Amino acid sequence: MIRLVGWVLLAWLSLPGFAYASDSQAWDALREGRALLLLRHASAPGFGDPANFQLGDCTTQRNLSEQGREESRRWGTLLRSQWIEQPRLFSSRWCRARDTAQEMDLGAVEAMPALDSFFASRARASQQTAELVAQVNSLARGAPMVLVSHQVNISALTGIYPASGEGLILALPLGVPAQVLARIPAP
Repeated sequence: MIRLVGWVLLAWLSLPGFAYASDSQAWDALREGRALLLLRHASAPGFGDPANFQLGDCTTQRNLSEQGREESRRWGTLLRSQWIEQPRLFSSRWCRARDTAQEMDLGAVEAMPALDSFFASRARASQQTAELVAQVNSLARGAPMVLVSHQVNISALTGIYPASGEGLILALPLGVPAQVLARIPAP
């Protein structure tokens, strides 16, 4: 029985998207522009978006809790400790994702609509995931990239259900499913 469980685990780990590198190799790939860091926004109490959700009005959205703001600042500290001090930062236009990126205090944050949540319109999952892959793969390689998005987007791209504030280091170029080099818990 133990042997069978071992074989099943080995087979599962060898599936595309689940071949984890060592954390140090994943961080090296991120620093060298051969990978990117995809974060689920930090802790924001609740589920989905309120019925009166408006994209440009944070008062109508779920927002980061103080714990979420602290998680975001710790991400900034962690990235700097890994010699990633001025990454290219891209975020969903949702306030909780944008605020996660801004609280890291690592530079300007650029909105990338392909990172926006499709929780309320799941029929867009395949199309929006393909758009994200195409946009990321068209970006020049070099500087490390950090993207902040939502659980549904990350799950569609990787097959993984990340916790709030969890990060995945993904190999470039992106594919579907993305090749996961490391899972980094919220610091």
